[in-house]
Amino acid sequence: MADYTTPRRSNRAPSRILTPREAAIIKKRIQLGDFLNRIAADYDVNPGRISEIKTGKRFAEVLPAA
Repeated sequence: MADYTTPRRSNRAPSRILTPREAAIIKKRIQLGDFLNRIAADYDVNPGRISEIKTGKRFAEVLPAA
Protein backbone atom coordinates (compact mmCIF):
# COMPACT_ATOMS: atom_id res chain seq x y z
CA MET A 1 0.00 0.00 0.00
CA ALA A 2 1.32 3.46 -0.89
CA ASP A 3 2.20 5.96 1.80
CA TYR A 4 0.23 9.12 0.99
CA THR A 5 1.47 11.07 4.00
CA THR A 6 4.92 11.64 2.49
CA PRO A 7 4.99 14.67 0.18
CA ARG A 8 5.88 13.92 -3.41
CA ARG A 9 8.93 15.47 -4.98
CA SER A 10 8.76 16.69 -8.52
CA ASN A 11 11.53 17.41 -10.99
CA ARG A 12 9.40 20.05 -12.70
CA ALA A 13 10.12 23.70 -12.16
CA PRO A 14 7.21 25.90 -11.10
CA SER A 15 5.42 27.89 -13.78
CA ARG A 16 6.77 31.35 -14.60
CA ILE A 17 5.13 34.37 -13.02
CA LEU A 18 3.82 36.72 -15.66
CA THR A 19 4.26 40.49 -15.37
CA PRO A 20 1.56 43.08 -16.06
CA ARG A 21 3.44 44.11 -19.23
CA GLU A 22 3.42 40.52 -20.47
CA ALA A 23 -0.28 40.26 -19.63
CA ALA A 24 -0.95 43.35 -21.79
CA ILE A 25 0.85 41.74 -24.72
CA ILE A 26 -0.98 38.47 -24.13
CA LYS A 27 -4.34 40.28 -24.15
CA LYS A 28 -3.43 41.91 -27.46
CA ARG A 29 -2.47 38.54 -28.95
CA ILE A 30 -5.78 37.07 -27.78
CA GLN A 31 -7.60 39.94 -29.50
CA LEU A 32 -5.65 39.21 -32.68
CA GLY A 33 -6.80 35.58 -32.57
CA ASP A 34 -3.64 33.76 -31.49
CA PHE A 35 -4.23 30.30 -30.05
CA LEU A 36 -3.96 30.17 -26.25
CA ASN A 37 -1.67 27.15 -26.29
CA ARG A 38 0.78 28.92 -28.62
CA ILE A 39 0.82 32.01 -26.42
CA ALA A 40 1.40 29.80 -23.39
CA ALA A 41 4.31 28.06 -25.11
CA ASP A 42 5.92 31.42 -25.92
CA TYR A 43 5.84 32.39 -22.25
CA ASP A 44 6.56 28.90 -20.87
CA VAL A 45 3.37 28.79 -18.82
CA ASN A 46 0.36 26.49 -18.61
CA PRO A 47 -2.44 27.37 -21.08
CA GLY A 48 -4.66 27.74 -18.03
CA ARG A 49 -2.73 30.88 -17.05
CA ILE A 50 -3.50 32.40 -20.44
CA SER A 51 -7.15 31.41 -20.09
CA GLU A 52 -7.28 33.14 -16.70
CA ILE A 53 -5.97 36.32 -18.31
CA LYS A 54 -8.54 36.00 -21.10
CA THR A 55 -11.45 35.59 -18.67
CA GLY A 56 -10.27 38.35 -16.33
CA LYS A 57 -9.44 36.13 -13.35
CA ARG A 58 -5.90 37.49 -13.53
CA PHE A 59 -4.73 40.93 -14.61
CA ALA A 60 -8.30 42.22 -15.03
CA GLU A 61 -7.06 45.79 -14.52
CA VAL A 62 -4.44 45.54 -17.28
CA LEU A 63 -5.41 46.87 -20.71
CA PRO A 64 -4.28 45.18 -23.92
CA ALA A 65 -1.03 46.50 -25.39
CA ALA A 66 -1.35 49.17 -28.04
